Amino acid sequence: MKRILVPTDFSKHAEYALRVAAQIAKKNDGEIMLVHMLDLPNQNDDAVTAGSDIPEVMFFINKVHERFEEVKNSDFLDGIDVTEVVQFGKAWDGILKYSTKQTVDLIVMGSHGASGFQEMFIGSNTEKVVRNSEVPVLVIKKEEPEFNINNFVFASDFSDEIKAPFAKMVEFATMFGAHLHLVSINTPNNFRSTSVAKQQLADFVANFNLSNFSTHIYNEINVEKGVLNFSKEVKADLLGMCTHGRKGLAHFFNGSISEDLVNHSDRHILTIKI
Repeated sequence: MKRILVPTDFSKHAEYALRVAAQIAKKNDGEIMLVHMLDLPNQNDDAVTAGSDIPEVMFFINKVHERFEEVKNSDFLDGIDVTEVVQFGKAWDGILKYSTKQTVDLIVMGSHGASGFQEMFIGSNTEKVVRNSEVPVLVIKKEEPEFNINNFVFASDFSDEIKAPFAKMVEFATMFGAHLHLVSINTPNNFRSTSVAKQQLADFVANFNLSNFSTHIYNEINVEKGVLNFSKEVKADLLGMCTHGRKGLAHFFNGSISEDLVNHSDRHILTIKI
């Protein structure tokens, strides 16, 4: 994970994400692309070239670059190749397009979650990036001067389609020497006997060369509560989830456990699209 994209609005949560990204970059001799999306008032498609808009646009651009200079002078970025980028448009859409164009390996974002009306009808930019990103997204929920992962919880149904994204989870866990807790959440609506669940986990694990791991079966009323409660019990530093990237009505009615956890969990989350 050498090419790391960090979106920033210069908030404290964006700084938390940048601090973690810097630690990952140093572990991998990587680089950071620090991106600010400039969503100008009354912006139109030719805002950059329209003569009447140029003074306003240049004012905002200059202000952003002033903030970039302040950030890039931070001690925790010493020795890291940091590229500053200003893009125009909606935040989540621009982040996704830029990550694809630059073939990044990882997106690191800060989030304090969303709730209520905002969660249902608007959602956070982080949630939308998690839903649609083709590359892994690491969501940082709080300040971490030293980003150490000792306990990494990966919750899944452990079906065949999970194998490819799980390989990336293993890569991330290995980078930090983390213990992987593989947990299958048993719910009333999707109940499996202990013997069946254990066998499914064993068959899944057999496809990988794992050493520092354990398997668990956890019973709860729904998957989200199961992941949250189990993670609390094992003192998880990071949650790993896969997402299908549902859109439209399918997303509205079915929801996404990964996105719910981004909003409701106080733990960092790594999501990878199936």
